[in-house]
Amino acid sequence: MALLEITVVPLGTGGASLSPWIAGMEALLEHRGLPFTLHDMGTTVEGTADELFAVARELHEYSFGQGAPRVYTIMKIDDRRDRQVSIGDKVASVHARKATPDK
Repeated sequence: MALLEITVVPLGTGGASLSPWIAGMEALLEHRGLPFTLHDMGTTVEGTADELFAVARELHEYSFGQGAPRVYTIMKIDDRRDRQVSIGDKVASVHARKATPDK
């Protein structure tokens, strides 16, 4: 599995708040059925690389479908194939290292 970090910013919407747009994109993710976590600066989604590229396009296009004249999307994909990774694994690894300092 791979992880996608994505931030989608609709521009030219006439307001400063993005929460209604983000809520709509979150509903799209829920419908898609991929594990995801919303955080303060974006969303992390888990899936195969093919699923993540497809959902990134859906999220990007969503705002156009809602009337945004311009959309700015930032995405990063971490596709690790030597072992299974899931949302939260990287953070858990850091916390484990902090709990047991190197000797």
